[in-house]
Amino acid sequence: MKKLSELLDKAKANGKKVVAVAAADDEVVLKAVEMAYNEGIVDAILFGNKEKIEKAAKNANVNLSNFEVIDSNAPADDAVKAVVNGKAHFVMKGNIKTGDLMKAVLKDEYNLKTGRTMSLVSIFETPLYHKLLVVSDAGMTIAPDLEQKVHLIENSVLVARKAVGVEKPKVAILGAIEVVNPKMEATVHAALLSKMNERGQIKGCIVDGPFALDNAVSKEAAEHKGIVSPVAGDADVLIMPDIEAGNIFYKGMVFLAGAKVASAIIGAKCPVALTSRADSDETKLLSIALTCLMVE
Repeated sequence: MKKLSELLDKAKANGKKVVAVAAADDEVVLKAVEMAYNEGIVDAILFGNKEKIEKAAKNANVNLSNFEVIDSNAPADDAVKAVVNGKAHFVMKGNIKTGDLMKAVLKDEYNLKTGRTMSLVSIFETPLYHKLLVVSDAGMTIAPDLEQKVHLIENSVLVARKAVGVEKPKVAILGAIEVVNPKMEATVHAALLSKMNERGQIKGCIVDGPFALDNAVSKEAAEHKGIVSPVAGDADVLIMPDIEAGNIFYKGMVFLAGAKVASAIIGAKCPVALTSRADSDETKLLSIALTCLMVE
């Protein structure tokens, strides 16, 4: 896949999915769902306060007759139950805190855990890089430890393979520098993750690091530093050292570099779609398409 717009075509070819929206009284979310419905990639079940949903739909000029609306006092749990009961394929965040929705997704009784940490995985398209770039984590895992970074890699590799079509992704573990410094945990993690991959503990990809960002995405910068690696300058996946680095990278790419982006929360048996008020309409639509493709 060369362009994020191909996500839509791929989602259409995969067949229409059903999204369960938790607390659907959100104008931005309703618009996004309607766009995805009009593209033929989703049907939707809307959970929440029915009066509030109707008001939000009216303000957003969204036709609710296309969707099933269910009045609910526990919209997160009811949306997750819809997935568990086979009525929906994935959950989408509406007018509810991300943490509250995730608590419902991860309840033991729903059996949606996989043993992996859930993380936000984003795909970027920018004219400044020669291919699509998968990045984690810009919005979920605050300060991932070594085990959680293994999970971030696994989630990202799943997206790279299933959505982007890269069979053996090249994964760059980022830090501030490209050498191991015992005082900088991110560089130590990178070295350990690289060795774990080398010994078959992390499969289906090529992992190397530590890399500063320039070494991961620029062959010229890597050569200048004398870095010899199949990942250097050609990364398919970037693993961020923490949520602050990830979030700043994400917003820098979108607001300063003009990148297009699609994101989904990966790591449970069903993916979770979420959109931000700051996201463009295109980003919202592409994020729903990506989530459709990540349904197990």
